[in-house]
Amino acid sequence: MLSYLHAFHAGNFADVQKHAALALTLAMMQTKKTPIACFDTHAGSAVYDLTGERARKTAEADAGVQRLWRVKSSLKSPDWQPMLSTLASFNRNADELTTYPGSPAWLADFAREGDVVTAFELHPAEGQQLDTWARRAGVRVLHQDGLKGLLQKLPPHQPRLLTLIDPSYEIKSDYEDVAATLIKAWKKCRHGVYLVWYPILTSGLQQRLITALESGEVRKVLRSEVMLDHPPERGMVGSGMLMINPPWGFEQRFSAMMDELQGNEALGLSSSLTWLVPE
Repeated sequence: MLSYLHAFHAGNFADVQKHAALALTLAMMQTKKTPIACFDTHAGSAVYDLTGERARKTAEADAGVQRLWRVKSSLKSPDWQPMLSTLASFNRNADELTTYPGSPAWLADFAREGDVVTAFELHPAEGQQLDTWARRAGVRVLHQDGLKGLLQKLPPHQPRLLTLIDPSYEIKSDYEDVAATLIKAWKKCRHGVYLVWYPILTSGLQQRLITALESGEVRKVLRSEVMLDHPPERGMVGSGMLMINPPWGFEQRFSAMMDELQGNEALGLSSSLTWLVPE
């Protein structure tokens, strides 16, 4: 099934959490000069028009990145700055965001000489747009299943690894497939940093992923969850991130960032950060 299009959801509260984690991880990893192999298993079309028909149909960015942008001057953690700088680089008008970078665009924007970004995408239309963008951005695109493709590419030639795994989970088996892939990937490259996004649903399906990883086959798994203060009766009520092998000090710094999203003056979220599996 390839019906999911992220253009309807780009810049929502889940993207804020996900890309805050990604930007902080990249900034912390890049304090060392050694090259990083970056993989995005479900890349999408890379760049999204927040004024377009799809984005405006749901208007999810209005309660997500647009609210973050409006309160940016009051954010106290300096770790927001790399994320805000990337958003600014995609938007010439500082008053309002009209463009939102997807995950491969974040990776490409941070990439240094020697870093390599590989993006996987199966959706034909998304893949075509991704190809057009990637030729300018210097990103390698592979039109294949990202979970299987990742395992084929590990371990990378570069000395360090950062992987983002964020499927749509429109297929229920994705939860088990992500867990199984992560376990295999970790065994192939135990020093790699892996970021896994998942939706928090009223159905509780996300527990399939959590339960599979609670076995302890993968070590050092940090879990971040943000919950909507006013959730819908059905569907997605929160957003979760699993960070495997996060950089030293990440826990405290990311917690400070997520705490600033709480309450109606920010994004109207509540936040928690715990170790799913300790070191």
